[in-house]
Amino acid sequence: MDFNTTLLHHNFESERSTGSTLTPIYQVSAFSQESAEKLEAVFNNRAPGFAYTRIGNPTTDSFERRIASLEKGIGAIACSSGMAAVTMSLLNILQSGDEVIASTALFGGTIDLFHDLEAFGIKTRYVTEVTAESVRSQLSDKTKAVFTELIGNPKLNVVDIQSVADVAHEAGVPLIVDSTTATPYLVHPFDFGADIVVHSSSKYINGNGSAISGIIVDSGKFKWDYTKYKGLEEYKRFSKFAYLAKLRNGVWRNIGCCLAPATAFLNSLGLETLGLRMERLCDNALQLAEFLQGFEGIKVNYPALKGNPYYDLVQKQFNGKGGAIISIDAGSKEKAFKLINNLKYATIATNIGDLRTLVIHPDSTIFTHSTKLQKENAGVFEGSIRISVGIEDIADLKEDFEQAIKQIS
Repeated sequence: MDFNTTLLHHNFESERSTGSTLTPIYQVSAFSQESAEKLEAVFNNRAPGFAYTRIGNPTTDSFERRIASLEKGIGAIACSSGMAAVTMSLLNILQSGDEVIASTALFGGTIDLFHDLEAFGIKTRYVTEVTAESVRSQLSDKTKAVFTELIGNPKLNVVDIQSVADVAHEAGVPLIVDSTTATPYLVHPFDFGADIVVHSSSKYINGNGSAISGIIVDSGKFKWDYTKYKGLEEYKRFSKFAYLAKLRNGVWRNIGCCLAPATAFLNSLGLETLGLRMERLCDNALQLAEFLQGFEGIKVNYPALKGNPYYDLVQKQFNGKGGAIISIDAGSKEKAFKLINNLKYATIATNIGDLRTLVIHPDSTIFTHSTKLQKENAGVFEGSIRISVGIEDIADLKEDFEQAIKQIS
């Protein structure tokens, strides 16, 4: 199947009991069984079925199966937010004394999370950029994971997945990739050696800004060393499903960051148009980025632009698509604010992946807790503006940005 056919048909069919063409919203807390023996079996994973929505729900299960298929994984677990998904993907294998290698160019909220993990004895070794060389230089016997965003937000740096995965695997360490900004439309990270994929499904998967959620997908290919990852040892009987089995029966289940059934339903609706939306979004982003290059005093950053340092990697890894985010620098905070406020069609909001174009001043909002050095490493400056390009007609977007830029000249 090609991409859009997979979205609609792979690992998904009409509900057998009713013929419903979409899995309906099972808005219930618990599920009854015909006997105490059956509930015991379901609750203890010895029989298929559902017992309690915090542990599993048919609506959420359908969404998880569809994302797992789309990412070519063996299974997926949905979470209450993208940050919950990042947190659970790591805590599932980490304990006090362990270390993670990550980039200083991470989204500000993820940097804040890694700081919080220090209180639990988990340290992050930062590199300016996640490359094979930088990861190799930071590896130690305490390293238990390499974590990276596939396309940085908002720096828009692109990671060479295969080379980084090779180095991580030589050290017996999994590569965990946040592919939110890339989406399965641009790339299947498992094809290039990634082991775990995380999405903030609030973004492009949902597609219309109607729900907060996240999801973790396992490739099932990583060879876990149970003496090194001792928490997984009791789940080794599940073989390639050990990571998912521990996650669903351990920290994810016990912390209770489950996804609401209504949110899973909204995500499933959005998911079905992901391919069509991403095609339009990427096309609009490239055209708008090329257009903005023509204005004096505006610095444009978009990985699919010729001359961008990641251009060749985008051609190789993403088939030439650069995603739907553009970063520009207007020169100062005052000019950035004025440009943002003069836009007519762009919504000023702290999200990405919506149908409509969204703009934000990262320095004063999503990176407000970061130090000056952390901001610079993430490509955030006083004049920076992040543009999450929407599906509006490109002629209207160009005209809108042109009039707003002229007012700050």
